[in-house]
Amino acid sequence: MATDQRTLSCSELNRIFVQMASYRDPQLIPTLLDLVRRAANPDRLRVVVCWQHDLDELIGSFFAHGFSTWHVISKDGYTCHNLRLGDAVVELIDVPAMQTRGACWARNLIQQHYEGEAYTLQLDSHHRFVDGWDEILVEMLERLRGESKRPVLTAYLPAFDPECDPASRAQTPLAMHFDSFVAEGAVCFMPGAMPDWASRSRPLPARFYSAHFAFADGHFACNVQHDPEYFFLGEEISISARAFTHGYDLYHPHRLIAWHEYTRKGRTKVWDDHSAGNKEKGLVDMHWCERNDLSFRRNRILFGMDGEEPSTIDFGKFGFGAVRTLAQYEAYAGISFSLRGVKPNVLERCPPVPGSPVPATEDEYRAGLQRSNNFRVAIHRNELGDLQLVETACFEVYGQGIDVLHRYTMSAAQLAASMEGDWLMSKFVFLSAPDAKPARCILRLAGPDGAPLVEIERLL
Repeated sequence: MATDQRTLSCSELNRIFVQMASYRDPQLIPTLLDLVRRAANPDRLRVVVCWQHDLDELIGSFFAHGFSTWHVISKDGYTCHNLRLGDAVVELIDVPAMQTRGACWARNLIQQHYEGEAYTLQLDSHHRFVDGWDEILVEMLERLRGESKRPVLTAYLPAFDPECDPASRAQTPLAMHFDSFVAEGAVCFMPGAMPDWASRSRPLPARFYSAHFAFADGHFACNVQHDPEYFFLGEEISISARAFTHGYDLYHPHRLIAWHEYTRKGRTKVWDDHSAGNKEKGLVDMHWCERNDLSFRRNRILFGMDGEEPSTIDFGKFGFGAVRTLAQYEAYAGISFSLRGVKPNVLERCPPVPGSPVPATEDEYRAGLQRSNNFRVAIHRNELGDLQLVETACFEVYGQGIDVLHRYTMSAAQLAASMEGDWLMSKFVFLSAPDAKPARCILRLAGPDGAPLVEIERLL
């Protein structure tokens, strides 16, 4: 295991191990070019890419854009292309797209290539960068040493659009905020403009970790590695809590560092390739939903959610650290995993308070918590009757009793807009009391003057 106390060789001093997972991304090469060209010290960069590509996506495309000095090695069963881009080292781990096991598996594979660099930067493969981004990050991280032995700079980056660049680049640093517990148990986040960022002199303490941008000491790549059994959702909250329990402190940068492409409309994603049809053809060994379901359950077990017992899995190095406890992270982050709860100060987007005390009693633990609910209901057109007769549609969500936890009314036009093919797809995101778990949902369709037409119940 990596430690904080080590003597750096001259070749390691101030070097940055850049981790970049890429899945069939046409922005990979433009991202690498911008990363290197805008670095103040490109000779200190060692970029390792998990290059998940289709058969027609060839190594020659890199040479056409100025990459050079090609030689090939084999490591852990994969071909690795070692290239140069100017003064920077770029290593491509060659993974045919149909053989991948998801984003977290790819990130973990990259982390096995860490060679003791002083710093590490984790990115996606669709970014643009400010000039001198590397010096800015190193200086920002080092200035935090007085308050944290293990700082991590991480955030959802402001957006850019490759089709309208650089005009599309947002100019406000972002903070990460709680969004909801999804039905499967993972915590999701949303970005928001950092308050008073222009007048800030230091990064903002953060509750949560972003997988598309994180800068830390190099040992972070060893001490808090991505769990390769995770698929996608769940990775960020698991790394958030695991990093905290290993003694790392999360911060959001208060200055612009880079931009991230969010939509990637029309691009091939892993769930497009790893489909049921391609599994039937023998092109992939698992449907992406199968990996996703296993990943969600692993995440619930890790956090002891929904009655899952953490002791049923030996997480080993992918479990929590021993520097701080999960309870301390919950107190700091203002959330409860077992209750799917969130504190008011989190919903109000107040900054976290380091050293927040752990509640001493169950009543204190529950005080102020609200349960976060996020689920979808699917109803086939055949159950809805004649939609031309519908004037209003009302969803009511109930707990175990008769009290309504949530009510949502739609017009006929909104109902029609919610149809996806032959299915009515409705999403519900709301808060309830800590013990008020949704149990059933009733849809009531009404015609003119409120005349009842159809009533449909779904157990949740």
